[in-house]
Amino acid sequence: MAQQMSLDVNGRAARVSVDDPDTPLLYVLRDDLGLHGPRFGCGLGQCGSCTVHVDGQAVRSCITPVSGLKPGAKIVTLEGLGTPEMPHPVQAAFIAEQAAQCGYCINGMIMQSAALLNETPKPDEAAIRQALAQNLCRCGTHLRIVRAVQRAAGTL
Repeated sequence: MAQQMSLDVNGRAARVSVDDPDTPLLYVLRDDLGLHGPRFGCGLGQCGSCTVHVDGQAVRSCITPVSGLKPGAKIVTLEGLGTPEMPHPVQAAFIAEQAAQCGYCINGMIMQSAALLNETPKPDEAAIRQALAQNLCRCGTHLRIVRAVQRAAGTL
């Protein structure tokens, strides 16, 4: 039997019907709400392409069951981080540094970087690399990604 759930996604109330409480948040975001920033990569929480913020923390939405969300949890996806007219500083920096290539990792890299900068506004290069170490990039834009985070932090 389907359950009705209320979610706060990108600052908007969303109501979804979930057949299985263990449904991954990623599926609800993509399939029910039509948000395509978070991507399906590995399905095991190992690659980071599904990363979203839940109450300001970067989480892997492919392994986060919707039933595990606290009532009133605030979910932010790539689409809610900034807008095309006013991108988030991390999004603007990734564009300026041309840090995206194939698109596989970009959602996770941006969302993980934004979470890092919320906690540590001026991280050094080692802290940036540490924060992004669990996000996989297949095309090798690591140097541009690190520069983009440095640019967003104002340390470049």
